[in-house]
Amino acid sequence: MINTILVPIDFSEHSEYALHTAAILAKKYSAKIVALHMMGISEAVLNKSNSQGALEGIFHVKLAEKQFEDFLNKEYLKDINLQTTVINHTHFDEIDGVAKDFDANLIIMGSHGSSGVKEVFVGSNTEKVVRTSEIPVLVVKQPVHDFKMRKVVFACDFNLDFIEPFKKAWGFFKKIDVDMQIVYVNMPDQFLSTQEMKSKAFKFFVHAGINDVEGHHNVIYYNDYKLENGIFNFSKAFYADLVVIPTHGRSGLSHFFSENIGESLVNHGSMPMMTFKV
Repeated sequence: MINTILVPIDFSEHSEYALHTAAILAKKYSAKIVALHMMGISEAVLNKSNSQGALEGIFHVKLAEKQFEDFLNKEYLKDINLQTTVINHTHFDEIDGVAKDFDANLIIMGSHGSSGVKEVFVGSNTEKVVRTSEIPVLVVKQPVHDFKMRKVVFACDFNLDFIEPFKKAWGFFKKIDVDMQIVYVNMPDQFLSTQEMKSKAFKFFVHAGINDVEGHHNVIYYNDYKLENGIFNFSKAFYADLVVIPTHGRSGLSHFFSENIGESLVNHGSMPMMTFKV
């Protein structure tokens, strides 16, 4: 189940998208929201020994707390168990530690990416969280009104490196009764026959310990010219609510996507995405 949702807040409209999404899920699953603001006050200010430096530090803290209070004054947060924390972390890869401190089992972030899926993650603060987080990270780019997790697509090439994130995703969505459709994108430059794909999937499931019929028969083999296009074209046809992607901690998502992303991805870049780390 989803019990605690951590939402990093930077007062932008994108972090409000994340907060609103968290509110919808919190109401559905009776979960608590922990709203986190990272002040990022420099060590130079904090280490000032004179009274002027101390006053400056206090001013920044009080200003952040007031902004935070104003930002969280939302109608959609009423009747939700909301906890706030203001921390002077300056590195986004520290968010995973905050999530563990609050026993969060989901992080929701807004993304400033605007030109395709790679720009949502790679080189951004979001990627820093994705790379280090041991719990799933849900990324939203657009305003939400009635966000649901009914049907999700898990994109997988059945590389054995992705067994752990697959098992995490499988367990996560089973607990909240969400249909997780697994898709394998078959591409011309890495073409496999139907039998080869099924054999690769079977080996993957055996190593993952997924022995029930549902796991082995819940795979769609989808043909497309590029991985990204296949993922999003299938997700659109499947009417998916979000796309789930496994990611390596050492390289974030940059290894997963090609350098040149098809123009069609720009049109699908607004789809929510969730990541599970190896």
